[in-house]
Amino acid sequence: MTLHDSDVLVEQDEEVSDAVENDAAEPAAPVISTSERTLQAALDWHLRSARPVEAVTVVEQSTHDGAGADAVAEVSRRVDELDPELQQLAIELHDDPEIGFSERRSVARIADVLRRHGITAEIGAFGLPTAFRASAGPADGPHFALIAEYDALPGVGHACGHNIIAGAAVGAFLAAAPIAERLGARLSLIGTPAEENGGGKELILRAGGFDDVDAAGMVHPGAGSAVSPVLAPRTTGVRRVAVTYRGRAAHAAASPWLGRNALDAVVTAYQSVAQLRQHILPIDRVHGIITDGGAVPNVVPEQASALFYVRSAEIETLRALTDRVVDALRGAALATGTVAEIDVDPVPPYLPLQHNHELTRRWVQAVRDRGRAVPTSPVVQGQGGASTDMGNVSHYVPSLHPSIGLGGPDDVHPHNAAFAAHTIQPASFAALSDAAVALAVTAVDFLADPELRAEVAAEFAANGGRFRWTDSADE
Repeated sequence: MTLHDSDVLVEQDEEVSDAVENDAAEPAAPVISTSERTLQAALDWHLRSARPVEAVTVVEQSTHDGAGADAVAEVSRRVDELDPELQQLAIELHDDPEIGFSERRSVARIADVLRRHGITAEIGAFGLPTAFRASAGPADGPHFALIAEYDALPGVGHACGHNIIAGAAVGAFLAAAPIAERLGARLSLIGTPAEENGGGKELILRAGGFDDVDAAGMVHPGAGSAVSPVLAPRTTGVRRVAVTYRGRAAHAAASPWLGRNALDAVVTAYQSVAQLRQHILPIDRVHGIITDGGAVPNVVPEQASALFYVRSAEIETLRALTDRVVDALRGAALATGTVAEIDVDPVPPYLPLQHNHELTRRWVQAVRDRGRAVPTSPVVQGQGGASTDMGNVSHYVPSLHPSIGLGGPDDVHPHNAAFAAHTIQPASFAALSDAAVALAVTAVDFLADPELRAEVAAEFAANGGRFRWTDSADE
């Protein structure tokens, strides 16, 4: 969605003209301004959060049978056999990082591992060159999708541990596929590009890649050795807002009065957003960078650009905060005599993650069986600060997205170069193995147990069922 100041002025003029023409007929409906709408969203959240907190009893244990002890033993044995290949895959991905939508060598390496075990991956699935899909079992059975990520971060490589995510997903798929086939169920491994910068999962959703999926799951690495509880912190949703200001070039010393400084507009916009932070909700975040500030100091910059990330833990407050940021960017253009070209959602928005607690209970039980300590859930669900396009999937199918610590220092978190280095240490390989087993067990439990599937589906329906951002888009 691209906005121009000129578009806004035309719309305002048309509204005034329409009001004059209709003045003699009947009173026009009151127009709700952006500021009123965003304030109402804040008030709604404030009233909800101000209610007394009641103690919440979280059910920590699943009561369903799942696939049984023999299936768990088979999965564990199979992952143990796969460990050398999974570790080598994680090392190769670490040593040759590729950013989003460029992960060709990464996908080829994953496909090679699958090929050695008789599985053919469809590379280029869903119209995306670096997406893939591999499946086992009949198309008409219950369907669980394991999710792999493998894109890296610019400059710091696999500092988000996507090499571990890929290794765990591949291991879980290869370990669980034979069981799924015997159950007459379907298990898929879906390779999703560009989690960091492009919303690959949302693009796959738009291509129908999850239409026949009954549940999905992946695991994300984290700092220290902790495993997320059943009631895990939610992530925020995120929208990107890019702005380019266009002014007029002039000699900065000889005739600056002839110029209109686009860099001044960017600086004004940045400061306006910084001032906005004082009055945003505790569940909100906004941050940005200047991506273009001009060429040389002695020319008044006629073009300058910035990029902002707008985050919130709820969908409506995410919309409201985006509106406020866009207003700030427009105001900067007015203040500096420049024209703002504002691009909202140059890549798909990411929705807040919606955990399916029954699926998470199965994961917790499986990872505890591997000897991992999992804390009990807090009374109140925490609010996370990061975002993931798995949030989009979680509003479309019941989803699992726990985290597992890689055994490194507690203060070395993802998006730090030191975290990337830790992903190829022995403790991280142990976490990869445990994650693969727990993911595989959760998948086969779901596929084997109709009562478990019914509870997972009922919880998802109680949370509103399938939802897409486009179901209630701004435009």
